[in-house]
Amino acid sequence: MKYFQITPVETLTSGERLFVELEGRQIMLLNLGGEIHAIGDVCTHDNGELGDGEIEEHEIICPRHGARFDIMTGKVRGLPAVVDIPTYPVRISEGVIEIGLPED
Repeated sequence: MKYFQITPVETLTSGERLFVELEGRQIMLLNLGGEIHAIGDVCTHDNGELGDGEIEEHEIICPRHGARFDIMTGKVRGLPAVVDIPTYPVRISEGVIEIGLPED
């Protein structure tokens, strides 16, 4: 696993989202009540962005067709999507949020 430094932890307050591109992957960081998660910013139903989707509890809802995904696991929670979205490990190192990507 290779980790990439993203931003100081204090810049991503509760309820905030941050969008980054790492090695060709579009990733969305979310702070949900102090827990930071990283998911692929793509709906597997139509390959559109999830970034503007509403969040209910630990689910994000695709703004186009309503597919739902679990932010913590990436699992599909509602049609029309049937394929999970990617999730990425997040850690805080010396006050900086880092996202892990698998090494090829």
